[in-house]
Amino acid sequence: MDKVIVAKNLSLSYSGHETIINQASFDITSGSFVFITGASGSGKSTLLKSLYGALKPQQGSLIVGGVELNGVTRSKLNFLRRHLGIVFQDYKLVKEWTIEKNIMLPLIINGYEKSVTQNQVDSLLKHVRLKHQAGKFPLELSGGEQQRVAMARALSHNPILILADEPTGNLDDYSSGLIWNLLEGANTQLKTTVIVVTHHIPESLNVDYKHFHIEYGSIYAVN
Repeated sequence: MDKVIVAKNLSLSYSGHETIINQASFDITSGSFVFITGASGSGKSTLLKSLYGALKPQQGSLIVGGVELNGVTRSKLNFLRRHLGIVFQDYKLVKEWTIEKNIMLPLIINGYEKSVTQNQVDSLLKHVRLKHQAGKFPLELSGGEQQRVAMARALSHNPILILADEPTGNLDDYSSGLIWNLLEGANTQLKTTVIVVTHHIPESLNVDYKHFHIEYGSIYAVN
């Protein structure tokens, strides 16, 4: 099967700081559901940043979606990011835009027709139970509702890969359940590759998954 991510002897660090990920080699097959765990400060979020090009490899090779990220050009990085869905811990919604327009953003960037964009956004708002909030702004919503908007935005353009950084870390049970259901559905129904950084793997998730654990700069396959 195709590999959506291939890392060989990958080392990651921030400028002027010690190495966080050291000589890691791993690959992720297209269509996989993957959890990345590790203690706080172990490098989970650092690894995730490297997968969407926010942190360049210090050493080694990292290929995501067929794009080599060591020395990647801006145009190739933009091309890759148009095929990714990213869910951040702090949501990163555009505060001046309505909920509806926030979800539209990836569709607008990718040049979808207006009617297709509206239909997709309407469908996602129903999925995340926020149709009645479409005209509101992010700061008018609870944290759980904002994360559900961020999840809908990440799914809106049918990405090949979803990267989620602690997507349910501070959410209530209701919002957490909706987020996991959306991620599970994207993986099982759309065959989207899903990578989730988390402290806790939910027991109720009904999907086969791979598990990588980060410890002392090394990445281990748990199953």
